[in-house]
Amino acid sequence: MRCLILLATFNGEKYLDDQLSSCAAQGFAQVDVLASDDGSSDRTIAVLKAWQSTWDQGNFQIIEGPRQGFSENFRHLILNSREGYDYYAFCDQDDVWHVDKLTTAHAQLGARADEAGVYCGRTRIIDETGNFEGYSPVMAMPPAFKNALFQSLAGGNTMVLNAQAMSLLRRVSVDCRFVSHDWWAYIWVTGVGGKVIYDATPKIDYRQHPENLIGKNSGFSARLRRAAMLLTKRYHNWIELNLSSIKQNIDVLAPENRALLEELLASREKSGWLFARELVRAQIYRQSRLGTVSLYAGALSGRI
Repeated sequence: MRCLILLATFNGEKYLDDQLSSCAAQGFAQVDVLASDDGSSDRTIAVLKAWQSTWDQGNFQIIEGPRQGFSENFRHLILNSREGYDYYAFCDQDDVWHVDKLTTAHAQLGARADEAGVYCGRTRIIDETGNFEGYSPVMAMPPAFKNALFQSLAGGNTMVLNAQAMSLLRRVSVDCRFVSHDWWAYIWVTGVGGKVIYDATPKIDYRQHPENLIGKNSGFSARLRRAAMLLTKRYHNWIELNLSSIKQNIDVLAPENRALLEELLASREKSGWLFARELVRAQIYRQSRLGTVSLYAGALSGRI
């Protein structure tokens, strides 16, 4: 099996060795790395070059990122990824992969080579020094386009995509910005009727430290914060950005999902009440009851 790791870096020297050591320990015949550095001012490039000189798993390439934030850096990686691999794995710079991450993804996705598929899952949370802190919440509701439009399912650091899924992402990411690469992948794989496999058994250690762009989301207080976030301008802007980019490639969606999106967009333009009613009618949901109710409330108030 051949896998291409898509590694986004920015001032990540502190934990990058741990991350790449765990990538090198995967049991695949060939593991190539495409690293996009987004203008690091620390020793990140030196660390990458040191690994490049000793990498014996396959090819190790370093490219310059767009310097427009992590989301654009991952879009840059998607568009610069080459065809010819069985799998593609998004990679942050500060986590630790479990040794069976890629082999587990292969076991789950291997039988689905004829359709777009993505493997993702829960995370084991560690602190700066690697001490165990807990687990991310289990996503109990089934993966679906009706969920993906308004919520990401799992972190990109857990995601492994098959060749069909990455080909799809390349197609829909040209001249299209998005909130995050993981959410974008979830939207499109479900949008075309592909398969999203969510694993409740963690296959990565997700490191928490002061420089995290996105922190842990476990615990009741975190659920309350997420529910309240649905009523903010920030979430409204996220949805606006994703929807406008999806519309640019709406013909790529499966017919039933294209029809659903068109109905949602039409009602959203008319009034909050009609939009909320359409969300309920279409059975749009988030992964928790509180989140779903907050989504409906945000639509009703015109904030989404």
